[in-house]
Amino acid sequence: MKKNLTGSVILLLLISLSCKEKEIAFSAFNGFTQGTTYSITYENPDNNISPEELQLMVESVLYNFDMSLSLYRDSSIVSKINRNEHAVPDTFFLDVFSKSKEVWELTGGAFDITVGPLVKAYGFGPDESRDFRESDRDSLLALVGMEKVDIIDGMLVKTDPRVSLDFNAIAQGYSVDVIARFFDGLGLTRYLIEIGGEVRVRGDRNGRDWRIGIDRPEDNNMISGQELQAIINMKDRSLATSGNYRKFYIENGIKYSHTIDPETGYPARNQLLSATILAGDAATADGVATACMVMGKDKTIEFLSDHPGFEGFLIYSDDSGNFRTWISESLKKNISETN
Repeated sequence: MKKNLTGSVILLLLISLSCKEKEIAFSAFNGFTQGTTYSITYENPDNNISPEELQLMVESVLYNFDMSLSLYRDSSIVSKINRNEHAVPDTFFLDVFSKSKEVWELTGGAFDITVGPLVKAYGFGPDESRDFRESDRDSLLALVGMEKVDIIDGMLVKTDPRVSLDFNAIAQGYSVDVIARFFDGLGLTRYLIEIGGEVRVRGDRNGRDWRIGIDRPEDNNMISGQELQAIINMKDRSLATSGNYRKFYIENGIKYSHTIDPETGYPARNQLLSATILAGDAATADGVATACMVMGKDKTIEFLSDHPGFEGFLIYSDDSGNFRTWISESLKKNISETN
């Protein structure tokens, strides 16, 4: 009896150690990219690659990504194309352009990467200079529309040289997908990748879903995770959030957010304060979340009802200025509100 008890204790100890080893097998690192932060957690059961080695690989991929799609790098492919200089689109550029056109069609034009001239005019471009004049709105709007750009024989073609592209509303989500594909190629099967708040998870963490916090959209809530509105449980899914509470300015008593309505040429103004979208890939979630901020609450709810492949968590302001939320029916079992 004593021998059996000892054996049981040893067995329990081995199980405990095994569980601890599984916990230790999850590694993490973080850093800066695309003018924002990133954080990555992953399981490395074979311990065949250190976090330091993997971070160097990730940052090499992200550097090449920036050199393709970042407006904050003068020598990037998109910056050269916007200046009408010779530049050959690489795989990153071609893929995100194709995805952008797909989301543009899906959202009826509410998402549009050709809003570049308007983004710059309102002061949300890399140099942050504001030169928007109401008298210029029609001429700037004439440069907006995905029908004004195309890829022909591997090169970007514009109908007007003044057309410029801004991938910022989809690039972070797409970069998450790029790193996810890189991890898949390495054989990693459990991970969380977050870049600028856009997230993709694969597998679980020690038998539990990954838990993702959704920030409360207060104008003074500038630090991610500082004040949460909800927590979403996720597995094998991507998530992106767009809002009007971090990147904005107030001029003459009017709030100007960075999300530009491609139809009106004005920054989007409606009841919707924050839109979190869950989808199969982060780029699509990112683009659709941006489109939701343009569409507003009612049209977004209609869109999500018509497209059950997406799930949404919306935070909006009612007529009295109070926060209210709307949750896709299929998401309700995986979300808990903290406020």
